[in-house]
Amino acid sequence: AGRRAVIDLHTHLLPGVDDGADTAPQALAVLARFAEQGVTAVCCTPHLKASECDDALCGAMDAALEELRALAPETPELVRGFEIMLDVPQPEFTGRCVTIGGTRYILVEFGRLVPPEASVVTLGRIASQGLVPILAHPERYASCSVELARRWREAGALLQLDATTLLAQTRRAERSRALLQAGLAGIIASDNHGDGRSLLAGVEWLEGHGGRVQARLLAVENPAAILADEDTVPVPAMRVRRSWYTALKDFVIGGREA
Repeated sequence: AGRRAVIDLHTHLLPGVDDGADTAPQALAVLARFAEQGVTAVCCTPHLKASECDDALCGAMDAALEELRALAPETPELVRGFEIMLDVPQPEFTGRCVTIGGTRYILVEFGRLVPPEASVVTLGRIASQGLVPILAHPERYASCSVELARRWREAGALLQLDATTLLAQTRRAERSRALLQAGLAGIIASDNHGDGRSLLAGVEWLEGHGGRVQARLLAVENPAAILADEDTVPVPAMRVRRSWYTALKDFVIGGREA
């Protein structure tokens, strides 16, 4: 996948609309860097609450996207969606203006506390409306486990891992890598907020761990299928090589328990 052609479906690059890029020059600098890294398409996904979807400012967001396109004709293709906070247990989505590029795929997230049972029901409710919920950064939720992630998948969700989290040495990163090793990830994305995060970092990490097939599915083929409103392909489980940090930590903990 590397620098050939990757697609980033979770960013906050519309200038001044949420906690992402503040200005057009800031957004343009990120897009120029993305282009150098081989990113061919970017979805701008400003924050939105599910309880406010009926009043979503789709027209204003589309106008902001057109302005950004006009300023950056040589950068990656730009499409729009929203990142929707599931702040109500039974969200109803009556139109496609809040989905990824008008497809049946819709990017969603939970708050900090994610009750397992309720989260499964909520994702299933979205799927029952003919939509495919893409659950953003599931590794962020302390309740996330391989078992729960499998239930999210069975409820109809696709799981989006944050690319740069894969490189970290945190509990969140451990959860992310566990999902990869269980074959539960659907796509990766940068979740860039006008900063230095990039999809390429995750792609190179995957390839460095022998996951070239996974990298292509997660960063190229499945994102392309989403933009085309087609079915995604299951991503095979992959073995993640243990870092020296993890090996040392396990050795120390094991020594204490002995």
